[in-house]
Amino acid sequence: MGSTLTEPSASSILIVDDTPDNLRLLSRLLSQRGYEVRKAINGAMALASAQADPPDLILLDIRMPEMDGYKVCQHLKANEATQDIPVIFLSALDDVLDKVKAFGVGGVDYITKPFQTEEVLARIDMQLRLRHLQQQLAEHNQQLQQLNQALMISNQELEQFAYAVSHDLQQPLQSITGFVSLIQMKYQKQLDAGVLEYIDRIFDAGKRMQRLIQDLLTYAQVGNMELDLTPIDLKLVLYQALANLEMLIAEQKAEITFGELPWVQGNETQLVQLFQNLIGNALKFTRPDVLPQIQISATEQADSWLLEVRDNGIGIPREHLKDIFQAFKRLQTDQKYVGTGIGLATCKKIVSTHGGKIFAESEVGQGTVFYFTLPKICELRSP
Repeated sequence: MGSTLTEPSASSILIVDDTPDNLRLLSRLLSQRGYEVRKAINGAMALASAQADPPDLILLDIRMPEMDGYKVCQHLKANEATQDIPVIFLSALDDVLDKVKAFGVGGVDYITKPFQTEEVLARIDMQLRLRHLQQQLAEHNQQLQQLNQALMISNQELEQFAYAVSHDLQQPLQSITGFVSLIQMKYQKQLDAGVLEYIDRIFDAGKRMQRLIQDLLTYAQVGNMELDLTPIDLKLVLYQALANLEMLIAEQKAEITFGELPWVQGNETQLVQLFQNLIGNALKFTRPDVLPQIQISATEQADSWLLEVRDNGIGIPREHLKDIFQAFKRLQTDQKYVGTGIGLATCKKIVSTHGGKIFAESEVGQGTVFYFTLPKICELRSP
């Protein structure tokens, strides 16, 4: 990071005026205030000096032979090396149109001759401070861009690592659960109740690890896969998600209703996963002795569709709503509600990759509504 503000002694000022007396007066005045002063008696010399070593500020007369101040300023603003140098016009011309023209070609201020010394110094000081603040802002922005780029690379590497590790863990874990299942079937009658309980716990733990690994793979794939966005009928996407959850829906005796759903520009695989995660989440966090009811709807907005997945489950405390889309953030400690803490984080990644937003509203003991937006491409279609 640089210093907060550059001191006047470190600031260079180029004075452009074809009158030697004016040059001497301004040069002496600014030098006494600690500025580094350079002089040019015509437009060509001013452009050459500014190009060779850009000053922090230029004081520019308008009436000069061959090339007036307006032309000089236009050349300065057209050159990438000098376009950001603030130019203060210093002229005997006092007409409003002259001032308008000066600002029109890129001047930042206009001082009329004869001038007051303190006024000139105050305006120069203000422009230099603005210039230094702009330079600092540009440096901060560049550093932020570099940090963002590094963070993106780090996130991509982390996702690739999670995908590789999860993929490599699947096979040995399948072997463990497979052998445990064989022991359960083959030695069921030969083992006492205590041993069988331990085996059941091993099997359940293995299944939970498999679910975690599968969720990790899905989460990592959302970041790694190249999206193929095509027109997608969300009703067909929903049908596929419901088919994938058919057994769970039947077990829970859940009632799922939906109306007309739009076509969107999206990736079918990811959108199926999105609906599957949100509906599966609603089926997981149900209230005791209350049959799950899930309502899915769509509302047209200016340039997108707002989708709702509404349930009548246990709800989420208001203070926890900001955390629900964080990976591995499990808000329920009750063992009845088993989860990996990755499902909603995956939903957020899917919606984000489609250029949308996702958020939730909830009331404890009443239920939760998940909202998400997807890009609109056409009118609502009949089934």
